[in-house]
Amino acid sequence: MPESIKQKPSRLAVAGLPDFRNLGVMLRVLLVVNLLALLTVAIRGDEFDQLGAQLALMAGRVELPLLLAVLLLYLFSPWLHQCRGHYGPLAVFGLASAAVVVSAPPLGAGGATLLRALAWSWLASAATLLYFDYRNRRYSPALAEARLMALTARIRPHFFFNSLNGVLGVIRSDPRRAERALEELADLFRALMQDNRERVPLGDELALCERYVDLERLRLGERLTVRWVFDGGARADAEGVRHGAALDAGPGSEGREALLRARVPPLLLQPLVENAVYHGIEPSTEAGEVVVRIARRGEMLRLEVDNPVCDAVRHHAGNRMALDNIRERLTLFYDLEAGLEIEQSGGRYRVRIQLPYRTRD
Repeated sequence: MPESIKQKPSRLAVAGLPDFRNLGVMLRVLLVVNLLALLTVAIRGDEFDQLGAQLALMAGRVELPLLLAVLLLYLFSPWLHQCRGHYGPLAVFGLASAAVVVSAPPLGAGGATLLRALAWSWLASAATLLYFDYRNRRYSPALAEARLMALTARIRPHFFFNSLNGVLGVIRSDPRRAERALEELADLFRALMQDNRERVPLGDELALCERYVDLERLRLGERLTVRWVFDGGARADAEGVRHGAALDAGPGSEGREALLRARVPPLLLQPLVENAVYHGIEPSTEAGEVVVRIARRGEMLRLEVDNPVCDAVRHHAGNRMALDNIRERLTLFYDLEAGLEIEQSGGRYRVRIQLPYRTRD
């Protein structure tokens, strides 16, 4: 029987070296090694009153080579990920050994002391790699579960039936519009049901959002307006979003083409736009505008969805689930390097996402 939903991730859950340029990974390396040092002192300590002195001595011996090792891992991270099989872990052991050897003269370590330091660095390297391997395997089911939660949270039955009713409403008066709506609905559900473990170009995600907006316009009509703002000033219409036409980039801006090449987790913006329409436009009797802002700040990509606040309480029930789900997916993709913030002021509700700007996986 063909497998309809893959339960085992292929890329993110593959056992291998972590991204040593990730802030969360670096912090965890420091934490694991320092905990191991603390455990070593606790095991070797004979007298409790000498524990403080022994901890200070251990810290003096460990921190310098540890920081140097983290720096080397950061610098050589791209090369480490090209190593296949066991060569990657061996390279990590080699860099840790180099850090110990380089830091030995300032610490006055030599002879038997240097050999003990090397042996301890190998133990610490093995413990750190085992920790990341365990964490990677442990979070593999979580990624699949988060993906299934994402699909459940995003396929709202009311949207599907409302879209079909919208198609039926124009099928006689505008057959071409009805045909285009069915194609957009098929594209939207195809994207929702495909394997969503790989990052996609931001341009594809915006095109998916525009298909969703077109379907909602079938029933909301002129009440719904969506404005796309690129890099804090450049605006785009629907056709510009779909075809990725370049914008004149002013001083300090990257231009729209560079932004559209950025790779982001799939289904990142579409549920936010859906929430904005569902909570900010649909319950209101007046026209409203949803603003989607996309900008690059240094090495970070910033996405913001801004919608009017509506007082209809019944529409706020499912908002928190979608946002919590996006937070979890950002953590699984980027660890501590990405974040989601919520702000409500001036009659507007804003969701901001910051994540690393990358043009390749």
